[in-house]
Amino acid sequence: MNLTQPTGTSLPPPGVPDAGPLRRLLRALHDHPRRALVALFLFVVVAGAVGGPVAGALDSEGGFTPSDADSVRAVERIEAATGLQPSPGVVLLVDTPPGTGDADVQAAVSTLAGIDGVASADVAGAAPDGSSALVVATLAASADDEATAREAVDAFAGEDGVTVGGGAVVGLQLGEQIGQDLARAEIFAFPVLVLLSLLVFGGRAAVLPLVVGVTTVLGTFLALTGINQVYGVSVFALNLIIGLGLGLAIDYTLFLLTRYREELDRQGPTLGALVTTMRTAGRTVVFSAATVAVALATLLVFPMGFLRSMGLSGAVVAVVAAVATLVISPMVFGLWGAKLARRRKGDAAEGRWYRVSHAVMRRPGLIAVVTAAVMVVLAAPALRTAWTPVDETIVPPGQSARVVSDTIASEYGGTGTTPVTIAVDGDSPAELARQASSLPGVVTPAEPVDLGGGTWQVDLEVTGDPAGEDARAVVTEVRDLAERSGVDALVTGPAADFIDQQAAIAGSLPLAVTLLVLLTMLVLWLMTGSVVLPVKAIVMNALTVGVALGAITWIYQDGRFADLLGYTPNGGIEPTNFLIAAALVFALSTDYGVFLLGRIKEAREEGLSEREAVAVGLGRTGAVVTAAALLLAVAIGAFSTSEISFIQQIGIATAIGVLVDAFVVRSLLVPALMGLMGKWNWWAPMWLRRVHDRVGVSEGEPARP
Repeated sequence: MNLTQPTGTSLPPPGVPDAGPLRRLLRALHDHPRRALVALFLFVVVAGAVGGPVAGALDSEGGFTPSDADSVRAVERIEAATGLQPSPGVVLLVDTPPGTGDADVQAAVSTLAGIDGVASADVAGAAPDGSSALVVATLAASADDEATAREAVDAFAGEDGVTVGGGAVVGLQLGEQIGQDLARAEIFAFPVLVLLSLLVFGGRAAVLPLVVGVTTVLGTFLALTGINQVYGVSVFALNLIIGLGLGLAIDYTLFLLTRYREELDRQGPTLGALVTTMRTAGRTVVFSAATVAVALATLLVFPMGFLRSMGLSGAVVAVVAAVATLVISPMVFGLWGAKLARRRKGDAAEGRWYRVSHAVMRRPGLIAVVTAAVMVVLAAPALRTAWTPVDETIVPPGQSARVVSDTIASEYGGTGTTPVTIAVDGDSPAELARQASSLPGVVTPAEPVDLGGGTWQVDLEVTGDPAGEDARAVVTEVRDLAERSGVDALVTGPAADFIDQQAAIAGSLPLAVTLLVLLTMLVLWLMTGSVVLPVKAIVMNALTVGVALGAITWIYQDGRFADLLGYTPNGGIEPTNFLIAAALVFALSTDYGVFLLGRIKEAREEGLSEREAVAVGLGRTGAVVTAAALLLAVAIGAFSTSEISFIQQIGIATAIGVLVDAFVVRSLLVPALMGLMGKWNWWAPMWLRRVHDRVGVSEGEPARP
């Protein structure tokens, strides 16, 4: 944003044309706020009506394995040959009390077989003590899993002795649980946010972040309605949209309001005050949104639908939040003007932060070393993170799908599931089946089953968890056997899915990290003209990310606070969730860094010395950044109340990350390092400085070291 009205200059006299379309837009919003607010209300109504239903149209299953992975192609090969899904989609646990015979079991089989989408239903076995029986349903390849699961749950809703589970029901109940979690988070977060907004923003100004927040969320839903027609978005993105949307709305409006209040003191409630605010703080909001969008968009590099959905949704919500803030704030400023002014001149918090900054810069080396050392220690648990796949433990214990999966694991020894399945194209794979059956961990010999059309299926029953070490070892060995013998064999199952996911992450991670670093440095260089400050920002962000990830490893991998948080420890962290938390914390750390650097750069361009510019910059933003961090931690940390463990982890990691960044990094590490380096903070090669003079954006003439 390049609105060139300098601070303190008068507006053009009547009859003189405004300079540029942005200036004319600001004048229209400022001078006619009621008309603009009516238009905004109509947009919100349309966005809610059109975009609101998108929640029910998003994908509730899959997305954790690349769509072109061997494990996915194996499923497609089996489905093409048989018209059936290769593993049971619905599983019933039927109680069989003594003396009841098998009448209840046969009745359950008959009812299940009559449901749309169910191709066949059979009894898979009975519990060793005879207390229950297992009924499994194979779904047609063309079946709508969610609709079939819904009909199955409804069909047995009145049957006390029948519990409904299976993969299709897991997807259904996760989608429903997300809806409940969102409602719970809103009930928890909104009253707290309203109260804190009243305290932080003061009086009627507290309306601003709430209006921008609602507009951001509904505007993002509207955008996703269109995107979902082209690319299926995961339902898990809803949590990110609401939490991040509200958080960024608070951040951006608080920063603009703080600057506008400063200009009210200088210029009064004039268009000039608004123009200066938008030229400075508005420009910072643009850079902040760019850094958040860039960081989250790097998740698009990974081929998993879950990661792409979260990255795409996060980037969209950052852009929508910035646009909503920059459009709505001038309306509110024009409507209330002087009524938004601070009740008292000066701010005690600014004075405290100014003094803190000077105190830090008196011993910058010691404080930088101690702060960094403490953060490294807190980040250390992240280095021992163990990866675990998405499994039934993410379903809350009270759900029927979780009851069925726990009972199968404890009483049936895994009956009803096929841990490792081989889909072979060509002649009979008898020799491959024989060799695979002799592998360590395979329980019984397997025979090839002719599916027709030259496709064969081999099912291997493996000891341990479906995606455990034994099953993963069998998958690797079978793939090696097939490659050595020249057999066209594809392996699927939970273990194969997990192996393919790990391979995809390992293959894409270097590119994602490279893009994250380079694009973040590019945005920060465009803002500051320095090559040193972007490098320091990357390092400090990495420390913040490490602390946040170390915290969720320490909690979830080690099984701490399980009863309090209501999750089931599984000895590790799901890797895609880990990546999302890292990208989100990195993005928001850069976000706060942009706020602080913008004010330091502005103070420096006003002619202040290096250390004084740092102190003034921190004095002007310290209270704002910490207040914004508290509000954002509430907004996105509310999802720690989710009953789905990896949504909890994202909320907790983000809340910890933003608080550490605001209260530790921006308060101690930034002034310490800037005090140490002095004018070298702003260094760049001369040729790059010349490039920046052409393409960079600045409020004024840059100061030279």
